[in-house]
This record gives sequence, C-alpha cells and structure tokens, in this order.
Amino acid sequence: MSDFFASWAHNLNMWLVIGIFGQALFASRFIVQWLYSEKAKRVVVPTIFWWISLAGGLVLTAYAIHKRDLVFTMGQFSGLFIYSRNLWMLHTAKRREVVTD
Repeated sequence: MSDFFASWAHNLNMWLVIGIFGQALFASRFIVQWLYSEKAKRVVVPTIFWWISLAGGLVLTAYAIHKRDLVFTMGQFSGLFIYSRNLWMLHTAKRREVVTD
C-alpha cells in the first residue's frame, strides 16, 4: 500500500491536480444538492447544482482530452450539453416569470 502512495506522490503533476480538482468539483454538486434538499425538507435540485456540474464537466473534459481517453472524453463532453440545456431552460423560465409579472 505504501508503494502505491509513494508512486502516486512521485507522479503528482499539474494534470493530475487538475483531474483531482475536477473530480472533487464535480462530486461536490451532490453535497450541495443534498444540503439544499435537507434545508427544504424535500428533494430540490438548485440552479447551482447545474453550474457546478458544468464547471466540473468542463475541467474533467479537459483532463480526459489531455489523457487521450475517448470513452472518458465522450462521457464528460455529452454531459456538458445536458447541463447547458438545463441552465438555459432555467434562464428562459425565469425570464418568462419576469415578463408575466
């Protein structure tokens, strides 16, 4: 086990840090969603969830491209469309609310 951590620490570089940051950012969206839901006492998917998804997805897509991993790249890249579309739908819904008020 110590050999694993020693080799991991030895190979620590900028792209590995970017990958770890992207994964932590992407995973944090679930913590944010859980906290909002706990506060509301019901399941809530706040707008910040989609912004964090987009940001984490962008970082992880860049990392996947750097690693030249086609499967990882396609998986992350396709999610970017979903996160962007959800943000756009939220934006247009809020604009309609303002216009009708």
